[in-house]
Amino acid sequence: MIDAAIQALARGEFILLYDFDNRERETDFAIRSDAVTPAHIRQMRKDGGGLICTAIHPEAAKRLGLPFAYDVLRSCSLVEKDGEVPYDPKNHSSFSLWVNHRDTYTGITDRDRALTVTAIAEEVRKSLNGGGHNFAAHFRTPGHMALLRAADRLLDERHGQTELSIALACMAGITPAVTICEMLDDETGFALSKEGAKAYAEKHGLVFVEGQEVLDRWESWKSGK
Repeated sequence: MIDAAIQALARGEFILLYDFDNRERETDFAIRSDAVTPAHIRQMRKDGGGLICTAIHPEAAKRLGLPFAYDVLRSCSLVEKDGEVPYDPKNHSSFSLWVNHRDTYTGITDRDRALTVTAIAEEVRKSLNGGGHNFAAHFRTPGHMALLRAADRLLDERHGQTELSIALACMAGITPAVTICEMLDDETGFALSKEGAKAYAEKHGLVFVEGQEVLDRWESWKSGK
C-alpha cells in the first residue's frame, strides 16, 4: 500500500498512517498541509478526536527559527526528562510551538485552523526554496495549532508519526508539512485499534499504511536519490 499512500498524499487526500506495534500503536489521519480545508479539520476532530498537529521538516524548522518545546522549557521543573516518554524512551517529544495565524480570531474554529495550517505550509515551502520569511510576522503564540518538528535525521533517528509523515511527504515530492490527528475509540477510551482503523479506511475509501512499509521504502528511496 505504500505506493498508493504516497500517491494519495500527493493528491491532497487523507491517508491513515499507523506507526508500529511496539510503539504508540496508533493510527493518525495524515494530509498534506497545503491542501487542508475546514472540512478536513472537521473530519479529523469528529472522526479522529485526537490532537490536530502539523509536522514540518527539520530544515524548515531551523530556517524558520522553530525550537523544540523540550529545549524552550528545559529549565521548567514540569518539562519531560530524558527517557520519560514511555513509547519512545530514547527521544524527547517532537512538539515545538503552538500557533495561530494572525488573521484568525480565536484560532480554534475549523476555518481558523485551516487558515493557520495552510499558511504554515506556505512558510515551510518558502523557507526551503530560499525565499524570505518572517514567521513571527504571520503567526502568534500560544495558539491552537501544535507544530511538530521532525528529528534532524528523520527516520534514521526517530520512528514517530512526525517523521513517518514527513518522510512520506519527501518521497511524494510535496512541501514537507503534513497535518496529522490520532484516531481515538469512543467506546474504550483508548486509541482506535489497528483493525478499527482499517475498517474506517475501507468504509471511506482511504489508504491505510503501516510505519514499517514507510520505513522500508524510505531506505530504498534514500539509496536511489
